[in-house]
Amino acid sequence: MRRRDVLRGTAGFVSTLALARAAQIPAFAQGKTALKASDVHPAGYPTVVAVENLGKKLEQATNGRLSVQMFGSMQLGGEKEAIEQAQVGALQMARVSVGAIGPVIDDLNVFNLPFLFRNTAHMQKVIDGAIGSELLDKVTANEKAGLVGLCWMDAGARSFYNTKHPIKSIADLKGLKVRVIGNPMFVDMANALGANGVAMGYDQVFSALQTGVIDGAENNPPSFVFDNHYQVAKNYTLTEHLIVPEILVFSRKTWDSLSKDDQALIRKFGGEAQAEERVLWAAYEKQAMDKAQTSGVQIVETIDKQPFQDAVKPVWDKYGPRFAELVKRIQAAS
Repeated sequence: MRRRDVLRGTAGFVSTLALARAAQIPAFAQGKTALKASDVHPAGYPTVVAVENLGKKLEQATNGRLSVQMFGSMQLGGEKEAIEQAQVGALQMARVSVGAIGPVIDDLNVFNLPFLFRNTAHMQKVIDGAIGSELLDKVTANEKAGLVGLCWMDAGARSFYNTKHPIKSIADLKGLKVRVIGNPMFVDMANALGANGVAMGYDQVFSALQTGVIDGAENNPPSFVFDNHYQVAKNYTLTEHLIVPEILVFSRKTWDSLSKDDQALIRKFGGEAQAEERVLWAAYEKQAMDKAQTSGVQIVETIDKQPFQDAVKPVWDKYGPRFAELVKRIQAAS
């Protein structure tokens, strides 16, 4: 082979390698950078819109040097995959449930205790205050996790839905195969309530409901409706057993390559996204409930929650003691 052909082939290989690397990690030296953001939810969902608007503000503030490219509707996989990709710098922002990130950062599991919050207003008070700030800082301080905690987002209250029958009492959960987020706390919770907890990625839930792999799941009204689970599961009961906030995390690998000014901008717009998403969420949740009611879903709105609260005592006994002081502060928030 002639030397010229060897050089040409070598140059082609180097170019291909460079492109592959550029696809994974933003090239900040090239002038303009699109930060990849991931969400399992579709366009128009409050968390998606809030992060897109964060990106627009960032683009304007940096004269186009930094922007955000949103990959919604599970284009980059489920929440577990999004966390893993953020950890290695393959994407920059992941909006995920605290339930999904709890196995990575144990400090956040306090929010995953069933019936921790009195209502969503109580949860909002906590995440907006000192406790919320402290827990975001713990995400950032956890070097092994490789993530930066940017802000919280509302996700309403989670309730049970299924394809079999209305849940009017705790006895109606007995034996149902119920999908939960892949966190041992939630599997234990479902089992304590008499169901069979099935840990499963969110991206698999709809087909699992269709095929009977699971009988039901638990989530907030917008996820139940706008990700089309209501088309298969026609029974929804407002147990509101979990009020789990969501979190927007940033890749530590990318974060450390940003200037202090850019980091400050992203933090500022993250705080604004937290407030904006809450307003969007309130309207979206009402829209979801209205659609469910007009689509033939049997909604059980009033239920005696005391038997549910009593049944999850083993979960509190197992996971609660290490959060005892923090739980006292959360319960005292008003």
